[in-house]
Amino acid sequence: MGLDVLPQSIHGLGLDFPRQLLSLTAEEDIRNRLRMKPFSRRPAKILAATSKKTDSNVEENINGTPVEGLQNSSTNKLKNKAKKTTKKGSTKDESKIKAISSSVSSKPVNGTSKKKESTIEDNVNGIPMEVLTSSSMNRSKKKAEKFIKKGNTIDEISNNAGVKQDSNETHPKQQFISADRSLQKGQQTFKLYPPSGKSVVVVESVTKSKVIQGYLGDMYEVLPSYGHVRDLAARSGSVRPEDDFSMLWEVPSAAWTHLKSIKVALSGATNLILASDPDREGEAIAWHIIEMLQQQNALHPGIRVARVVFHEITEASIKNSLQAPRDIDINLVNAYLGRRALDYLIGFNISPLLWRKLPGCQSAGRVQSAALSLICDREMEIDQFESQEYWTVDAVFGNVKSPSSRSGVYFTSHLAQIDSKRLGQLSISSEKEAKDIEQKLISSTFEVLSSKRSQTRKNPLAPYITSTLQQESANKLHFPATYTMKLAQKLYEGVQLADGKSTGLITYTRTDGLHISDEAIKDIRSLIAKRYGPGYASDGPRKYFKKVKNAQEAHEAIRPTDINRLPSLLVGTLDEDALKLYTLIWLRTLACQMEPAVIDQIQIDIGSSDGYSIFRASCSKIGFLGYQAVHQDVEAAAVSVHENEGIDKDAAFGALNILKAGDRVYISEVKPKQHHTIPPPRYSEGSLVKKLEELGIGRPSTYASTINVLQARSYIAIKSRVLYPEFRGRMVSAFIANHFAEVADYSFTADMETELDNVSAGMTEWKGLLKDYWTRFSKYCNLASNVTIHQVEKMLEDKFGDYLFASLPNRSCPSCLNGTLIFKVSKFGAGYFIGCNQHPRCKYIAKTLYGDDDDNDGTEVDPQRQTTVEEPKLIGMHPSTGEKVLLKVGPYGHYIQLGEDKKSRSPQRASAGHIKDVTSLSLGQALDLLSYPKTLGLHPEDRRPVIIKIARAGFAVKHGKTMAPVPKALEPSNVTLEKAMKILLGPEARHVGRPKSKAKA
Repeated sequence: MGLDVLPQSIHGLGLDFPRQLLSLTAEEDIRNRLRMKPFSRRPAKILAATSKKTDSNVEENINGTPVEGLQNSSTNKLKNKAKKTTKKGSTKDESKIKAISSSVSSKPVNGTSKKKESTIEDNVNGIPMEVLTSSSMNRSKKKAEKFIKKGNTIDEISNNAGVKQDSNETHPKQQFISADRSLQKGQQTFKLYPPSGKSVVVVESVTKSKVIQGYLGDMYEVLPSYGHVRDLAARSGSVRPEDDFSMLWEVPSAAWTHLKSIKVALSGATNLILASDPDREGEAIAWHIIEMLQQQNALHPGIRVARVVFHEITEASIKNSLQAPRDIDINLVNAYLGRRALDYLIGFNISPLLWRKLPGCQSAGRVQSAALSLICDREMEIDQFESQEYWTVDAVFGNVKSPSSRSGVYFTSHLAQIDSKRLGQLSISSEKEAKDIEQKLISSTFEVLSSKRSQTRKNPLAPYITSTLQQESANKLHFPATYTMKLAQKLYEGVQLADGKSTGLITYTRTDGLHISDEAIKDIRSLIAKRYGPGYASDGPRKYFKKVKNAQEAHEAIRPTDINRLPSLLVGTLDEDALKLYTLIWLRTLACQMEPAVIDQIQIDIGSSDGYSIFRASCSKIGFLGYQAVHQDVEAAAVSVHENEGIDKDAAFGALNILKAGDRVYISEVKPKQHHTIPPPRYSEGSLVKKLEELGIGRPSTYASTINVLQARSYIAIKSRVLYPEFRGRMVSAFIANHFAEVADYSFTADMETELDNVSAGMTEWKGLLKDYWTRFSKYCNLASNVTIHQVEKMLEDKFGDYLFASLPNRSCPSCLNGTLIFKVSKFGAGYFIGCNQHPRCKYIAKTLYGDDDDNDGTEVDPQRQTTVEEPKLIGMHPSTGEKVLLKVGPYGHYIQLGEDKKSRSPQRASAGHIKDVTSLSLGQALDLLSYPKTLGLHPEDRRPVIIKIARAGFAVKHGKTMAPVPKALEPSNVTLEKAMKILLGPEARHVGRPKSKAKA
């Protein structure tokens, strides 16, 4: 559909009303004239499939030319067909078609006769108005009926029904807009370059606008929108399921300033070119801009509106894109509206429940809740993991040609088989077994049983997409995902080069497509042949395809816009971090079109003469570098990329290569080694992004922001690039899993992404999708709203009891001595506290999990100073009981635990939070910590015990409600009753526990 010179509205945009008033039976009038069947909510593909059967019944003549039936939510079909059939017609016919497009935002038509107030004809020069969706028409009829009775014109109806303005505020403005827009995706028949009049180009960022302005010259005025110009109002009721999912939009005051600049620039312009980013969000920004300019009557008669997308910010790409304009893709807009409404409904229904049931917990969301659930589920796996001991046996062999001088070649192999049984990881479970095996091996003789040589080919990895770039950047450069995307956006939008020209350095950054343009592949292969030799380029262009869920593959992979722009040429132009990221992209792009690396492998099996044992040794070396040549390129120095796989081990490979079956070898050394199974590792940013991608949760543009939100909400903490769930986050995750099982289900979020992709493809109707979901979700909300805080506390205590009371195993109240410590939620601190169940008679509160709220002796402990360990770590075995002594981590740091977790009883625990380097903790030190608290004796005045205990920053002595820290110079083991009494009388002593509350006036 070509874009005509528009009359007084935007051709093909908006929920259009005729210039005259609508009759209350307009829908019936249209159906009678078009002889259409009732409107359907079926997906577009189904409607398209059935349209052939109804073509004979769905006809309307414009100068004798039939118009095909309209699909649901696709009003432009009528205008498209009508336009095509009237190209040969008269100017009068064109005006008739344009009259159909008159929209809510059109200029008012005054002087409406009283006759038309009672009978509102749906007719413009005998041509029927565009067909509205049934839901929109019903609302329009009701509002028309209401306002016509009061004598209002159609513009008054649109103003009253559409604009919600706070009389006390100038900004922000708000407006209800129906999302059933009659935009239709299609290529335009005209070109916007070379220029044929003044054009206003709207992009998203200032940087991009400056670069593009330099390419296009004075006939184009390039302005930034600064991202979204409006969003859903951040308050309850901005999406109304009961009103066909109508939406309340809010415009920030800054956006009005940017829109005013665009409006001023449009004066005298011939074209408005919407060039926001080439994704769902970018399409929505273009749609929002059109809507708001329409409301402001900023689009004068005669202006042409077009949508273009720039996949890279280079002069050639910009000018080529301007030669292929298109319409706004309503399917992408609908997918945006569906996603935005869905996220709003989840967030603004669960979040208020969190505020009431879990005070201090701020929000929940569709994608962030799924990501938080992944992190918390992994933490639960770690908590429940039981480490097992196992042993491995390695041996050092040498050839026997000169055994006396021991000058032969030596190599290491591992024990693979004993008594004809293959060894698994846990086959040797104790030191005794390992030592017995060692004794038998020492006295055995050995020979080579077999020698196997092979060759493998290792293919290069695919070019980067958003998720893999974030993963690689996190793993190799240690950049957070948010920072990676910030740098990538800078490289995409453009920088000023040494010659003074500005250009974009990489293609669009938010993509899940793996393909590269044919022209770019040609340049890449040419550089490979020139730089490394013709044998290094692959035989033909390599094509890559996505294998994860919900890949859209709408854009190219992330690559340099000019592969011949070497990283070394950008030194001084880019800062250090941006250069590192560009280098990663350059290396991966080059490698993806190269030959595989060829790896030579050799495997030797060595057996004892009595058949008792078989050892296996293997080694590999690179036969042909292939794509790995890029990692030895001088250009790789910026990121210090060194591939560890396939490293040449000439000495070991040579030693194995000279051996053949039947050769005798001798055993030089046996190395039994103890190991313990370890729990699955916590997620890093890179591994979490990979997992989200595998499960189909979220989109390339959401990964970084999701992690950022979780961290900002204090749901997770990032330590040494590892994601730890805060207990507040674990509470939120448990609450959602318990009361909103569908939201917490990984497959739900992934399936929803699939449905939104179907909306983007025009296969699913977005409001039908929302209705189906809201019907189920609202039931969860109703049930959760009836849950009491006490029930929530009980659920959390049952789930995290062992974790919460890790340092309070007996749970008896140290204040009243009669009460039991229980879990309570709080909006302060960590979101919870441990208190006495005898409240209000006993007001004791334990602020930390180390014991009392008085454990802090005034010295703060920096949790970052403790060296991170992979826990639980086995320190040793208790000499008396034989139980394991473990080093574990709790919500406030590391602690020692005696024995495994058991449901029947809580194991003995002691805090190690005051120890600077927990990795050097010995078994003796751990057992000493487990001996605390100790009773030093009874105070001579009141006969109450004086104890010494572990506090947050060391040791402390306590008598009743008086506590004082043990001086750093005094060893805890040397503290006697007499010394403790002196410490309690010193200046550091303080009264602990909560003071009695004063009566309120």
